[in-house]
Amino acid sequence: MTFLEIAALLAALAFAVLVGCLIPVLVQLRKTAAESEQLVKRLGVEVPLLISELRAVSQNVSALTGQARDGVEHASVLLHAVGEVGESVQQVHDVVRGSSGTLLGNVVSMVAGLRAAAQFVRERYQQGGPHNGG
Repeated sequence: MTFLEIAALLAALAFAVLVGCLIPVLVQLRKTAAESEQLVKRLGVEVPLLISELRAVSQNVSALTGQARDGVEHASVLLHAVGEVGESVQQVHDVVRGSSGTLLGNVVSMVAGLRAAAQFVRERYQQGGPHNGG
């Protein structure tokens, strides 16, 4: 065997070892490519469904936001009305409190007048009936 034949034999042996090592790698690459293709097909089906569901969720959130806005506006109107009622009650309270002294004085005067009138009528009836002095 000559030097050239030995070199060719070593090159052929190295090539055979290289091919032997590359075959499992190529088989794994082929499996990975097939799985990737299946994943892309699956995503092609599921992504549009997901997008449509996201649109539906977005519309629902928008509708709920509108309803919440309406509810807050109604609550605001209600609270404003309650505030006005509270102010009216406060005004009535102030009027009653401010005029309570005058009102109480009027009631006491009226009661005193009624007592005096009742006493007068009682005395007149006890003296002999309703006549005018004579």
